[in-house]
Amino acid sequence: MNIASQRVMFCTYADRVAFPAEVLSEQEEVVLHLRPHGKSVVGPALVVALTVAGTIMAWVLLPENEGGRIGLGLVAAIMLYNGIRYGVVPLVQWRCTHWVVTTERLLTQRGLLVRERRDLPLNRVNDHALTQSLLDRMFGTGTLVIDSIGEQSARLAGVPHAQWVQTTLYELIERAPDDDEEDEDEDGEEVSSAGGRPAPPRFPARRSR
Repeated sequence: MNIASQRVMFCTYADRVAFPAEVLSEQEEVVLHLRPHGKSVVGPALVVALTVAGTIMAWVLLPENEGGRIGLGLVAAIMLYNGIRYGVVPLVQWRCTHWVVTTERLLTQRGLLVRERRDLPLNRVNDHALTQSLLDRMFGTGTLVIDSIGEQSARLAGVPHAQWVQTTLYELIERAPDDDEEDEDEDGEEVSSAGGRPAPPRFPARRSR
């Protein structure tokens, strides 16, 4: 089976949001569409739950007088600040992070208001390393660092099913054509408009004396 036609069987929670087709070229196909593993949102979700619980407890326990209302306002302001900074913002960042591996390149996209997108051609990748801690091995996740020619690199932390993703990436890199091969194919496909015969060679114009 052609790897470009395989669907992502394990990393499906990112497939619910379709990647914009205008970003891809005509013959480019999406092979993997990922985002960080769900374990990275456990901490922010707990922060949001604790801030809501703290605000409710303050509303129930504080007396219904002027001092109690001032105290409730202070507690609510502190909880709101911490809930947004350490809870809502990381959740939005996780939701807006996309790692897309196509048959030609690796695209990383993040950000909601200010969107950042980076492209890393697969035919320029010269190394990719996977690092897994004990907790990562329990969840099947890991940190994948991809280096390419020209000191460009991409660090993907919390990759789900990391070993399978690295194997798929290796197969795509092996199949990716080199720039020299693409240039040769383009030169070989140049034909004249009459009869489909190869175009005649081009000679430089003779200078007039």
